[in-house]
Amino acid sequence: MKGPLNSYDSLRPAFTTTQHATWSRSFPATPMSVPEARGWARSLLSLGGPSPILDDTLLLLSEVITNAITHSDSSHSGSGQVTVQIARLGTTVQVEVADAGSSTTMPAVRTPALADDGGRGLWLVDTLADKWGFQHDETGGLVWFRLTEHACPPVAAAPWA
Repeated sequence: MKGPLNSYDSLRPAFTTTQHATWSRSFPATPMSVPEARGWARSLLSLGGPSPILDDTLLLLSEVITNAITHSDSSHSGSGQVTVQIARLGTTVQVEVADAGSSTTMPAVRTPALADDGGRGLWLVDTLADKWGFQHDETGGLVWFRLTEHACPPVAAAPWA
């Protein structure tokens, strides 16, 4: 795929002192790339110290990249790739995973039965992400999600304290 399919301009004010960074890396479309992509993302997103959304970001990245490897045409050739792009603007992180697309499947949220071994990837994305979506065209497919750190309200003291 050539460049991102989503524009980050809508996230970025015209003038800001908020830290903004974008990273992109391609991985082979094999299961071994999932932990490699997680490690790469962890190293990038941990630079400024601990983040309350880091674990959710890494979990959702794992689910989306696993889906790209499992369900897209990227894994059908020895040279297939998935590309991960991570953008951070202040307390917001957006992750995009681009693949070769599929002529037989489209991303779909389903509610798995408790006994199912899989099928929770996009359900988790839908549950945890502030926003998410997908695009599919003749050049491939892309699934993206966005998480924003939210200030936690103060915890009220217990009545017995």
